[in-house]
This record gives sequence, C-alpha cells and structure tokens, in this order.
Amino acid sequence: MVDLVDRARAAMTERAELPGMSLLEHLAELRRRIIHIALYLVGGFFIAWFFHEKIYSFMEKPIVFALAKHHMPTQLVYHNPIDPFNMYLKISFMAGCILACPFVLYELWLFISPGLYQNEKRYVVPFMTATVGLFLAGAYFGYRWVYPGSLDFLLSFNQDFRALIEINEYTDLFLTVILGLGITFELPILIMFLSLFGIVSPKFLWKNFRYAILIIFIIAAIITPTADVLTMCVFASPMLVLYLLGIGVSWIVHPASRKRRAAKAAARE
Repeated sequence: MVDLVDRARAAMTERAELPGMSLLEHLAELRRRIIHIALYLVGGFFIAWFFHEKIYSFMEKPIVFALAKHHMPTQLVYHNPIDPFNMYLKISFMAGCILACPFVLYELWLFISPGLYQNEKRYVVPFMTATVGLFLAGAYFGYRWVYPGSLDFLLSFNQDFRALIEINEYTDLFLTVILGLGITFELPILIMFLSLFGIVSPKFLWKNFRYAILIIFIIAAIITPTADVLTMCVFASPMLVLYLLGIGVSWIVHPASRKRRAAKAAARE
C-alpha cells in the first residue's frame, strides 16, 4: 500500500514540473467545464423526458415478460399519486446522463489534458470509445441476460402469493442492476488511467490477482439482486475477465513497458 502511494506521489510530482496554468486559470477552466457539463446534463434530461414513456416501456419489458411467464398480473402498481411522475423524472435523468456521457467525458478530458504529455494525449479517442462502449456492453449484458434471469429466479418462489410490484421499487432495482453492471464494466478504463500515470503496473496487478478476486465477488454480492451464489457468479465472471483485460491494457500503456518497447525498437534499428 505504501509503495502504491509513493508511485502516485511520484507521478503527480513528475507532472507538476510540466508547464501549465496558474491556480486561478485552473479554477476558471474548472468552472467553465462544470458549466458545460451541467448544460449537457440538462439538455440530455429534456431529450430523455420527451421520450420518457418509451424509455419506461423499454425498462418494463423484463418484468412484464417474467410476470406473464409465471401467469401473474403484469401491471405494476403505485401507492402515491405523485409516484409515477417521480419515476418518470428519475428515469429521464438517468437516461439523460447516459446521453450526455460522451460530452461529459470529453469535457473531463479537456480539463486534464494540459497535465498530460503529448504522447499520452493520443489516447483520447480510444478512451472515449472504450468508456462508452464498455458501459453500454455492461448495461446490455445486464438487460439481456442477468436481469431477466434474476427476475425469473425470484418469481419462481412466489407462486403461492399475489405479486403487487410497486413502480418505484422496480425502477430502483432495475437501475441498480443495469447501471451497476455498466459501471463495473469500466474496470479496464480505471486500470488504464492508473497504469498511464505509473500508479499500478502489470506485475502489481497480476501479483494481487487473488485480492482482486475477493473484491470483485464482494462488489458482485452488493449489486446482485438475489441471494443465490449462481447469480453472483454470473455478475463476477465478466468482471474477472475485464480485470485480466485490464492487465493487458496496463502492459500497453504503462510508462516502463512503453520505454522497454521503444528501446527494443531503437536497438533493432
């Protein structure tokens, strides 16, 4: 742990030597980026609100299909007259955040790019593509396989009861699973940044693989909507694969690895 902190401190010290902006200029730049991000989020919200009924219909399909499969009433319920409106606000905000995500990431990249070396700035396109692509892949994985399977498993135990599924509780469960998987699929991006700044290395990641397995299963247990081990393993398996993928990404972007490859290329020439 101490070694990890020392690496982070060394990376930040190295970049502090780069010519950059003053503190006031940094604050002004941060303020401008925050304003831009807020505008993108507001715009995304209003676009999503225009399609809020279609978004809810898309979100409702897994539970309707699962209820129909188990011969249960498929209409969800609410307890308070304001609940449907609040639910539409919530899903519109979440959908708006997803729509604005590429623009938000670009603003963040513009803010941190002055502190990067020129050869590190070329990662902007792979970073943007991989971040959005991995999130959508995680969300689709959850929507297509994990969430329907979890609902089917849960409803199989409720044949003796009448299902009255409340819309806000269902929305919270849906967002927890889908967004949780979307975010966990960003693991290679996190590893890329830590490796890019020299904080972690491929050797460090491989050496601590057993601890990574433990942490991944703890995260899977938190976001898994059911208590069975099988579903938790379904959540954890892609995260383990992504961690191994992250080790490969770390080998590509880590400064020491890039220097070795450059030295070998120079020796061959």
